[in-house]
Amino acid sequence: MLIKESYADVKTSANGKESTMRIFLFHPTIPGYPNARFPGVALFSEIYQVTGPVARFARQIAGQGYIVAAPSSYHDFTGPEPLAYDVPGTDQGNEWKVVKTLDSYDEDSRRTVDYLLSLPTCTGRIGATGMCLGGHLALRAALDPRITAAIPYFGTDIHSRTLGPNDGPNTSPSAPAPRPDPTTASGFVAPHTIDQLDKLRHCEVAMIFGVKDTHVPDAGRDLIRAKLREAGVTFSFYEFAWAQHAFIRDELSKGRYDPAITKVCFEVLLETFGRVLKTDLGQGTGEKEEVEHVC
Repeated sequence: MLIKESYADVKTSANGKESTMRIFLFHPTIPGYPNARFPGVALFSEIYQVTGPVARFARQIAGQGYIVAAPSSYHDFTGPEPLAYDVPGTDQGNEWKVVKTLDSYDEDSRRTVDYLLSLPTCTGRIGATGMCLGGHLALRAALDPRITAAIPYFGTDIHSRTLGPNDGPNTSPSAPAPRPDPTTASGFVAPHTIDQLDKLRHCEVAMIFGVKDTHVPDAGRDLIRAKLREAGVTFSFYEFAWAQHAFIRDELSKGRYDPAITKVCFEVLLETFGRVLKTDLGQGTGEKEEVEHVC
């Protein structure tokens, strides 16, 4: 399948501030079929915005028959250009990650889904994926009921509630008290992702982690899995024994890129997206299936 690449600049407004977010679009095309329609996928990047590895990941997905929209997350602070995979780029990305508000992240997700749904070539079915910061954002975006499948790769800051402005890591199983914020419509800071997982019951989730990921340690992964189960989410949970953080990044991964495990994970993505987004499943019953205990 061929791919056409373009971008759209979309207006956003959060916390009383207006900004312009660039969405990079990777659109599959089939010669001779100008009216072909495809599911959409919101692809969220790591802290460096839409870099070469992110764009290549987007092309791989688009080539399988999905319209991929990759937003530039740091439009609040800078242009759509990617940050460098070096110390200054890493420090800047990590700084903006916690300065940017949860409300702004949520606005970005909504606008990205809005944009995909505005395309006449989109079937109306939407998935989400991403890596590192983007893995977290993919899971958070899926709180939107318009997203029915999410594949977060090694999502950071979920277990510690450290995305956006925060008072430090909080790995309690219980949600903290709401924090006031007069710049939001509700008057409060948006709740952390891990405290809203019950909103994911409309969505199938496949969480992907490396056991050797120092950003999301054993206890953090255990907490995420327990909270997903407690919330009644339909999910799969993959932990690869030898994978480190950023293991799918095929450029400047500091020796962590693992193409074999990356291939397995891409098959997980294709199976989930293919079944949930491409197949007409009809309306779900919401009933819990009783599995027969047989040998």
